[in-house]
Amino acid sequence: MTFKRMQLFVLSLTFTVALGGLAVAQSILPLSSWKEGKTKQSIIEFVADVTKNGSPSFVPPAERIAVFDNDGTLWPEQPMYFQLFFAIDRLIKLAPQHPEWKNKEPFASVLKGDLKAALAGGKKSMFEILKATHAGMTEAEFEVLVKSWITTAKHPTTKRLYKDMIYQPMLELLTYLRANNFKTFIVSGGGVEFMRAWAEEVYGIPPEQVVGSSIKTEFEIINEKPVLMRLPEPNFITDKKGKVISINLHIGRRPIAAFGNSDGDLQMLQWTTAGTGRRFALYVHHTDNEREWAYDRMSSVGHLDKGLDEAQAKGWTIADMKKDWKIIYPHELK
Repeated sequence: MTFKRMQLFVLSLTFTVALGGLAVAQSILPLSSWKEGKTKQSIIEFVADVTKNGSPSFVPPAERIAVFDNDGTLWPEQPMYFQLFFAIDRLIKLAPQHPEWKNKEPFASVLKGDLKAALAGGKKSMFEILKATHAGMTEAEFEVLVKSWITTAKHPTTKRLYKDMIYQPMLELLTYLRANNFKTFIVSGGGVEFMRAWAEEVYGIPPEQVVGSSIKTEFEIINEKPVLMRLPEPNFITDKKGKVISINLHIGRRPIAAFGNSDGDLQMLQWTTAGTGRRFALYVHHTDNEREWAYDRMSSVGHLDKGLDEAQAKGWTIADMKKDWKIIYPHELK
């Protein structure tokens, strides 16, 4: 190879490496599925402010706690909560063992395919369905059922696996926070054992960092082995004020950042922002009826009314799904 050709080869190689480096840099830019603007900038500025050594707002890594609601914040909740879909699928499978359900509500309406009638009784009807499908087994048996369901069940509207219907922008936010030494927690009204079965695989959040509603359990010895049996009785509901109580009980530190989407998350955001030092609160506002669903004040699921008013009054960040997110789901990356 002549000297001139060698120079051209080196120049070409350098240019290729530079382009490759640029491509890698672009691929790891934070929050790449978020559109440029005030919302994205508010997140980046907050993280920079609390993680930069010498900053007046610097927060030690051990205190960088971020809490996330699940339904409507990390994945959808329409036309009803995904855990309720799991319960209904389970109820249909159990129906042959319970012929009495054909004449008993809300089970009769579920078996007829009339979910509106089945849930007409509100929380009471919902609890009857959950009690019949979530109890009477060990914790280990319940975990196996949930893992099987989340791997195979598909949403009735999108026809996609539920675990594939997570919000790509929120996944990037979780990754971004963890890259900056935040510890991320789920604090949800959903069942804690239901979420723990798949949260680590789907969100990268380990079971011990999942806080949720629970039913009572009882320690028993079965076939000479200790087990936890799930009882058909509620233990604690992690919603509204219950979220704050659960944070104090299970996490033991007041978060410095909180993320939600409904009035059920309001007290969690209030508690977080009431602490001293730099704080951050964000509401996911469902405004995109084409790519997802649009709802807020009038919705029975994910009702956002008082929270929206308070967010606007206090200057909390509101992520407008239609305006702020380039894409909704991970499959759109392809």
